[in-house]
Amino acid sequence: MALRLGREILYLSRDDVLRVGPSMAETIELVRGAFQEKGAGLTQLPPKTALHPLNEDAFLHAMPAYVPGSRAVGMKWVSGYPDNPAKGLPYITGLLILNDPDSGVPIAVMDCSWITAQRTGAVSGLAAGVLARTGSQELALLGAGVQGRTQLEAMVVALPELQEVRVYDVHPDAADRFVEEMAAKAPGARLAVVASPERAVHGADVVVTAGPILKQPSPVVQGAWLKEGALGLPVDFDSMWTEGALHAERYYVDDLAQYRYYQGQGFFGGAPAPSGDLGDLLTGRIASRQTDAERIVSMNLGVAIADMPYARVAYERALEKGVGAVLPL
Repeated sequence: MALRLGREILYLSRDDVLRVGPSMAETIELVRGAFQEKGAGLTQLPPKTALHPLNEDAFLHAMPAYVPGSRAVGMKWVSGYPDNPAKGLPYITGLLILNDPDSGVPIAVMDCSWITAQRTGAVSGLAAGVLARTGSQELALLGAGVQGRTQLEAMVVALPELQEVRVYDVHPDAADRFVEEMAAKAPGARLAVVASPERAVHGADVVVTAGPILKQPSPVVQGAWLKEGALGLPVDFDSMWTEGALHAERYYVDDLAQYRYYQGQGFFGGAPAPSGDLGDLLTGRIASRQTDAERIVSMNLGVAIADMPYARVAYERALEKGVGAVLPL
């Protein structure tokens, strides 16, 4: 399939993106490259622009980015409405526009809900591969939705000795479905539903929280629950993490500029000063884990340099395989 540049675009539905998108292992390597470019000062990543039409917990984000090594430039327009599941609608929805980096002409529009879930899992996997203790075996996963699924897939890649996954969700039936559906994705580990966040977190080498992002949350993860050497990976801002839990020996973020923007919006009021971001970490500008005893938190807010390389690969594979609909521009 070939497009007439400037006259046609490719549209990819969610199912199309699932058909042609990179695997989790591939996505982790794509985001690794993007963050390495960021650390070298090569990417362009303005902070998100946010709208809140309904309330402060319901958001729409405009997320532009340019990753030159992937020839990936565009913007993601994504929404998150925490009340949507009760209406039978997804929490995360949106579209991603991909542009030709040489002319600026739009070349594709695609569903971004799956891309968001996949790349968020991949960034956690990237962070775990760099920051988790060698030999980590126990994972606590709080949140059994779509994001929880990609987080587990990423941990299977990043933690080769993973043996146990303790799953908690405020909806026990969701946790039960998760374990039933995801057991095959983690063949070397035992998945178990637990009755409380504390039961999940105690003794875990890696703790992932994947709930909705809330401006006025009721955090549950306590610092006393975290074992020596644990790695915390919140993907829901500080919605589940108390101030005591965030005060680890090392505290990283995915992008310092965006993190500081959200601090100005009222998030992370009790968090420590970041040690640095993932780009600095991957390029050796700041230190990684120094001892097995250090507790570490990597607060990954979600950045569009992780979306665009995935979208570019999906676009190229869709053209090769004849997937998607060609629309006039």
